[in-house]
Amino acid sequence: MAALPSLRRLLGHRRLLSAAATATPEAVIYSIHSLSSDPSRALASFRRSAAAGQPVGSTAYNLMLRTLASDPSSAQTHFWPFLREMHDAGHSVDQGTYLAALASFKKASLSADYAALTAHYNKSREEAKSGATSAAAQAVRDLDAADLDAKLGAIGLLPLTETAVAKMLRELRDYPTKGLAFFRWAGRQQGYRHGTVAYNAMAKVLGREESVPEFWDLIHEMKAAGMHVDIDTYVKLSRNFQKRHMIREAVELYEFMMDGPFKPSQKDGPHIIRRIALAPSPDLDLAKRVVTKFLAVWDKMTKELFDGIHRVLTSNGRFDEAVDLVQRMRAEGHQPDNVTYSQLVYGLCKADRLDDARKVFDEMEAEGCVPDLKTWTMLIQGHCAAGDVDRALHYLTEMIDKDLDADADLLDVMVKALCSHEKVDAAYTLFVEMVDKAQLRPWQGTYKRVIDELLRINKLDEALALLRSMKVRKFPPFTEPFPPYIAKHGTVEDARDFLKALTVNTMCPAPAAYVHVLKSFFAEKRYSEAQDLLYKCPIHIRKHPHVTELFESIKVESAS
Repeated sequence: MAALPSLRRLLGHRRLLSAAATATPEAVIYSIHSLSSDPSRALASFRRSAAAGQPVGSTAYNLMLRTLASDPSSAQTHFWPFLREMHDAGHSVDQGTYLAALASFKKASLSADYAALTAHYNKSREEAKSGATSAAAQAVRDLDAADLDAKLGAIGLLPLTETAVAKMLRELRDYPTKGLAFFRWAGRQQGYRHGTVAYNAMAKVLGREESVPEFWDLIHEMKAAGMHVDIDTYVKLSRNFQKRHMIREAVELYEFMMDGPFKPSQKDGPHIIRRIALAPSPDLDLAKRVVTKFLAVWDKMTKELFDGIHRVLTSNGRFDEAVDLVQRMRAEGHQPDNVTYSQLVYGLCKADRLDDARKVFDEMEAEGCVPDLKTWTMLIQGHCAAGDVDRALHYLTEMIDKDLDADADLLDVMVKALCSHEKVDAAYTLFVEMVDKAQLRPWQGTYKRVIDELLRINKLDEALALLRSMKVRKFPPFTEPFPPYIAKHGTVEDARDFLKALTVNTMCPAPAAYVHVLKSFFAEKRYSEAQDLLYKCPIHIRKHPHVTELFESIKVESAS
């Protein structure tokens, strides 16, 4: 009996390979997707499919191009020749493929390839805008939804092929009702019949909140007709559901795919459970449904799956069950690590069991697992959320004493907590200590928060110091709150200090910065201060047309 799980996995793997060998568009896409970590083998599979006359459409081309882009070192050898071949076959690069390829080229510092791909993509988009498909899609968008079906036949749509229908549906992706009406109308036309390519294109359009019932009707219709959701469509739909917080739909789609021939990878189950765990009140039943399907296919629990369920349990305050799960994890050969303990710390803090959260650190060290930055961050963040900012600061100091450096995330957590408890001076001091002395590179948003809070309590000098710090560290300067604050509470000298803070070497700020300050003085009706500031501005600013126009408008207003 001990060999049974391995036998099941072997048989399951053979079923996947058998499904991928079947000559359907879904099978070709699945084969490429399965080999995406090995671009050379994926390309060989693509070539074999094309040579055997198997259906190779736009989705397969785009997936293959994304796979080739993941290995930028072979761009000249494979990526660009394949892109030319794709273009010659009449297929365009979709937005997802374009962005993925750009990211790969940027990471590899291939600036010439980055620029060339951008130019190609922009050119193809311009050509598409003037093409017949774009014109037909615009005609459909212009029709009223009420009588859309009756009028579709009169607008001179393209000759109906699956490729043309899929292109139309991509153009109608933001109009699910009209897209579905077009899809149904096309399916009734003589000489044309929807295939898997058109159905998958329609599924992508319907995968959103307002069309969930229609989406599932279409999915079941596909199944009844012997068609399948291809793996590329699944990945995009699942990602979209998770992004839109449609977690139930993501789980149901996962279950549907796991029952079919084109199963998601092992990483998908744990990833969905992690998304479930991120909810304010994680749905344990949904997480269990994912585990059930995962075990039915893979017949084993992975460390990532254990951690996902553990996080759902601890987030719901079900600590006894979480302890039992950790014991089971150990029994199956997976040792708890910083991820496991961090989740426990987070759950205990969320349940306001702060002392117990701190005790976890002693347990970790007894187990030989040294708390890392993430675990400390969970502890500190938990105390901040509970309002115990002083103890959070104490733990931050203890963490640094243990030679762990804070990161931008932890600094932002502490700054938010201190500011929310009216400890702006402490937030400023901590920020300066971390950034100037510890050389931590903060988030731009943290800079903005501290500047806003400093101005709120009339600490202009400190806020200006942070503005200069942003400039030194090459952040875009956060200038917006300064002119209105100075115009209301400050002096002409304060305004000059602000403008000096924006000076780079000997180059003055742009005229727009001066105009903003002057307008702010006018808004507060401090005309004399505005005039004094103008006299102290460089000559090119005093004579700038926008500045002259501003003062002329005030003269006209005063005269009237």
